[in-house]
Amino acid sequence: MTLQTPHSGTAPTPAPACTLPIADHWYTATPVDDAITLIHEPHVHPFLQANTWHIRGSQRNLVVDAGLGVAPLRPAFPHLFTDEPILVVTHGHLDHMGGAHEFADCRAHKAENLRTPPPGTLASAALFDELGMTEPDDEDVPDLLISAIPHKHYDPNTYRLRPADVSQYLTDGDTIDLGNRRLTVLHLPGHTPGSIALYDPRAQTLFSGDIVYDDQLLDDIHGADQQDYIATMTRLRDLPVTVVHPGHGPSFDGTRLREIADAYITART
Repeated sequence: MTLQTPHSGTAPTPAPACTLPIADHWYTATPVDDAITLIHEPHVHPFLQANTWHIRGSQRNLVVDAGLGVAPLRPAFPHLFTDEPILVVTHGHLDHMGGAHEFADCRAHKAENLRTPPPGTLASAALFDELGMTEPDDEDVPDLLISAIPHKHYDPNTYRLRPADVSQYLTDGDTIDLGNRRLTVLHLPGHTPGSIALYDPRAQTLFSGDIVYDDQLLDDIHGADQQDYIATMTRLRDLPVTVVHPGHGPSFDGTRLREIADAYITART
């Protein structure tokens, strides 16, 4: 994946000075229940506005995905990061692994390239080029995919995705034990080759990353595979699920999960 470059012989246009407002807080934290907290970046355009999930266990805490990395994640929530948590990165796109370099215990599937990721960018045209997609026709996407900056010295044009060291590679069927909660790793390719979800069979809860969310699914970008996605949706359709906590947008129930899976399978077969 590559960024757009100027035409040969054409000097790059200097970026304008940043005139975005300074955010009072870059992140918000919303408790879902006694154990689960949703961390959000409200000043990010919906295309990149991903969910980070913090799960409190009796012995270990778990973080699912790590946002864009525009602002440090851990210092924003010292009460959530008093102990060293496990970070699971569901896949290697910038809006999910941006803050992964902050974590000593970072886990992902080996098919996801966290150590040498693409450069990343907050400029919409360059990002669409990097992902291998065209700009959506049905919405007005701004040139810059953030609406504020975290502090007065921040320059959005200098954003780059930082590499992260993976302490453990995860495979299908692995378990993550938090003491009072055990989550099973599901390898569910389609969106990317190494996309994974975490499933709590006791609570019938699925942390799905970008594998499934209640919006248009991206299956024609670099690394995506529609046949893999069909197999993934077939597997999810039969999984006992009460609630899905996705990588984007609001949570939804198992009935909606099966509707999304059925609609995808019908559209692609």
